[in-house]
Amino acid sequence: MLETLFIATLIFLFLNRSKRKRRPRSLDGELKELIATDQENKGIAFDIKNYLLWIIECNNNDEEKFNDLQLSKAQEIIDRAGPAAFYWMSDIAAQLALLSAAQINGIPTNVNVELGASATAGDVVRVVVK
Repeated sequence: MLETLFIATLIFLFLNRSKRKRRPRSLDGELKELIATDQENKGIAFDIKNYLLWIIECNNNDEEKFNDLQLSKAQEIIDRAGPAAFYWMSDIAAQLALLSAAQINGIPTNVNVELGASATAGDVVRVVVK
């Protein structure tokens, strides 16, 4: 009975050994991990920025909203980046709404300083995502 339990434990540990995230044991390993994480985050931010600009372009061309291609690309970003991507896209949308309200009410913002009074939604996304 103990032998079966021991063998089952060994098999379980053997199968789950690669699922654990191993920490680098040296400073070089930690630096490489930080660089890789930073590059991945920049790639995700670039994908989100391009996705938002693409949605704005589709909206300007009166294309169908919520089509399968748009939804599949959004799902790819969420699968890659997790819930943070959804939060970040929502935050950008909220900032766009606030900037639009400020522009309508004549309240100056830092975007007005960088882009002037006639900023488009795409220009605002480029400034906000910097």
